Amino acid sequence: MNKVIVAMICIIVIIGAIFTGIFLFQPKEEVPEGETRTKVAEEEEILDECTEEYEQMQQENMLETNSEEEKISPNCSFTQEKYYEKCGHTTRQYSNIPEELVNKTREQLQESYPDWEIETFASNEVVLSKKVEGECGEHYVVRDTDGKVTIYQVTESGQEIEFEQTEISTEYLTETDKINMKNGIRVNGKEELNQLIEDFE
Repeated sequence: MNKVIVAMICIIVIIGAIFTGIFLFQPKEEVPEGETRTKVAEEEEILDECTEEYEQMQQENMLETNSEEEKISPNCSFTQEKYYEKCGHTTRQYSNIPEELVNKTREQLQESYPDWEIETFASNEVVLSKKVEGECGEHYVVRDTDGKVTIYQVTESGQEIEFEQTEISTEYLTETDKINMKNGIRVNGKEELNQLIEDFE
């Protein structure tokens, strides 16, 4: 009986060893070493080509952006501001953009106006400014002359020169306005002057 058990155990061990050997030593499908390296090299080459193309596209985009630098359009507004150091006033002149400035870049505009500072530069708006010695020439005094509201322009030396005598009679002004007119009402700039005259009308 013991011999039978020993024989069965031996058979089971032998069968187990056979299956283990088959499982462990079963041949695997291997990729040749040279082929693997070739595939890796090809992948690296493709990646390198993609990187180079991307960098080239970036450079082209930068060049394209630079070539599309903002330029002045034909319907651009053009403002010139002058700051007068003696009186501290600023005058502004508004106009359409001169034809010779259309399609100019910021650098080209600066070349055309070397004495001016560029305050604003856009395709639809350009503002230039500069400092000027002396007074702005837009200082006025409004007085009563022969019963009429009369405007005098003040020169840099302080002299009053008759600029315009209006048809507005001082007779119908308020007493306060009449007193102020005798002393002379000082205004700066044509906008302020025009507003004062409108108030008297």
